[in-house]
Amino acid sequence: MHKILTLNNISSLGLARLPADQFQVGADVKAPDAILLRSFKMHDMEIPGTLKAVGRAGAGVNNIPVDKLSKLGIPVFNAPGANANAVKELVLTGLLLACRHICESWDFARGLQGTDAEIHKAVEAGKKNFAGFELPGRTLGVIGLGAIGRSVANGGVVMGMKVVGFDPGLTVEGAWQLSADVKKAASVEELLRQVDFITFHVPLVDATRHLINAERLKIMKDGVVILNFAREGIVDDAAVSAAIRVGKVYGYVCDFPSNLLKNHERVITLPHLGASTQEAEDNCAIMVAEQVKDFLENGNVRNSVNFPEVVVPRESEHRLIVANANVPNMLGQISETLGNANLNIHDMVNRSRGDLAYTVVDVDSPIPEAVRKQIRAIEGVMMARIV
Repeated sequence: MHKILTLNNISSLGLARLPADQFQVGADVKAPDAILLRSFKMHDMEIPGTLKAVGRAGAGVNNIPVDKLSKLGIPVFNAPGANANAVKELVLTGLLLACRHICESWDFARGLQGTDAEIHKAVEAGKKNFAGFELPGRTLGVIGLGAIGRSVANGGVVMGMKVVGFDPGLTVEGAWQLSADVKKAASVEELLRQVDFITFHVPLVDATRHLINAERLKIMKDGVVILNFAREGIVDDAAVSAAIRVGKVYGYVCDFPSNLLKNHERVITLPHLGASTQEAEDNCAIMVAEQVKDFLENGNVRNSVNFPEVVVPRESEHRLIVANANVPNMLGQISETLGNANLNIHDMVNRSRGDLAYTVVDVDSPIPEAVRKQIRAIEGVMMARIV
């Protein structure tokens, strides 16, 4: 029986994918084979020696020590795209909140006092202060065209906007899911020069930290609206606040309140609502539970942030999985060890990702534990497991 430790509340629909007769799941599980979590910060946590996989019921993995786990041969799974619709809806809402002054006008209306006749008079006198503008014909820039970015870009097209996207890692499959009306920019700078609205759908890494800063703000149109529903730190909030004061930026809508932003008259901050729908929570939990289950039972890797994608249909009851440093002669040593034990290789698939390689080997007869230990002892092997 596999043991699954939950570090946050995980949707019951997701946990239902882990049958009780095969999986022990709970917040007090000891010696876990896998961990499921949402926002729990694992960086200061002691990694259990029994751990084989980590599943994040969401997209971002900033709260997980991915590099440390990679060195231990432990894959980290996430749920890209499972919350795409939830985030898309909030981003499109953010566009409307910014251009129609919804929040300011709502505050105005809630503060009205007097008789109905007096309120009506105040409304007619005050509404001119909240006049906005419409979206059709304006240009939306989308940086990051993964599942969420594509959904936002397509939504912008539906709303009559011109849409420009940038993503150097866009796959052919991803491109097929984009509207033909979405134009491609060759660089971040090319995109920034032409947009009226800009939204980000990228992880927070060194290359994306302060993607919008004082220098890049200078090349943008006057009156631009900035939206950040991705990760805190992608936008230099201080630089944007300063740009608002001089009229460079029309408004800023983000999911990350701070003392600098929370009472700013041209800033709308929301309490990290991007994926806060029941549907998104359920979808993320289902996706990551299924991925962790398939890895523990079959060694298949789908949607891992640190392991290569390897999905091998099971053609034998006897399977060995190996994670190792991506260096020469590893496959040769693994094959030689199996051959010396008179184990015939039925199928073998090897993939690499950066410094890490991953191999799935199906053989025709049972794999002795002693053989597994021999392979695990090869220099550079981080993990060897019979599944």
